Amino acid sequence: MIRIFHLPEYSQLKLESLAEVEDMELLRQNISWVDLQDPTTEQIKEVEIFYGIKFPTRQQQEEIETSSRYLETAESIKINSTFINIIPHSGKLEEHEITFIITNKSLFTLRYFDSRVILETVKKLKQYPATYANPSKIFVSILEARVDFDADLMESVSKYVAEIGKKINYDHRLDEKILLKINESQDLTMSLREALFDKQRVLSSLLRNEDLMIDSYNRLRIIIKDINSLIEHANFNFTRLEYLQNSFLGLLNVEQNKVIKTFTVVSLVFMPPTLIASIYGMNFKFMPEIDYGFGYPLALTLMLISSIIPLWIFKRKKWL
Repeated sequence: MIRIFHLPEYSQLKLESLAEVEDMELLRQNISWVDLQDPTTEQIKEVEIFYGIKFPTRQQQEEIETSSRYLETAESIKINSTFINIIPHSGKLEEHEITFIITNKSLFTLRYFDSRVILETVKKLKQYPATYANPSKIFVSILEARVDFDADLMESVSKYVAEIGKKINYDHRLDEKILLKINESQDLTMSLREALFDKQRVLSSLLRNEDLMIDSYNRLRIIIKDINSLIEHANFNFTRLEYLQNSFLGLLNVEQNKVIKTFTVVSLVFMPPTLIASIYGMNFKFMPEIDYGFGYPLALTLMLISSIIPLWIFKRKKWL
């Protein structure tokens, strides 16, 4: 789908093809933002030819080289950025790539996902059209909404980590699910941190372009400060998760040692009675105790005493 936003009121056109518009000059005048969501190959080519731009392929969008993430020319700035979403009800992580092309007159976006950030930006444009009078301001508004969304994700991860900590430290829950939750939170925190680093690099490069970003320079600096604070928070969460993982494994080792200790004590307690029973279970012809009338109770008494003595020694040495 192709969505085109016109100044000054940011009226919106939803098109499957540019050919649907009879007056083609309407597509050139006061075009502030062209958004392509889940476009076909034909739609991408149509927009590229009409507006004289070049979008990257999906493979190029996912490349991690700096030259692929940020490309600046005399006419435009091309940016590939990673947006992270959490799938509702499952908590699983989704990573999506979005491409921004900023020119003096228009902003172009290419994405293959539905984004709450974009929807919120569209609402802002329609409510305050005068505030977003050029493409750089629209782009900065999208970044601001994205950073706010990342902050909400970071806050939810922090609460999730705190709940895990309570289960380990106070409830003493050491089941396998807790460890899986810790690993899941580590993956989410690492992905958030990588996405924030990606935005940090892009914004640092944007600050050097005074021509396109002169109207949004101060807002970009504020966004970078917010991103830096989120990165510090992500590092704190990651450190905390490592601490919880070490605590979990330490407590698990203590529980395992208790179990092994119990089995060891039981084995040692029953070892002497077993030895006595095995001695009197031998089938030799000449065994003097076999003919004794009190041989059976004597054997039982020896077994009982031989069991009590190890327990008494363990108690005295405070091994139990």
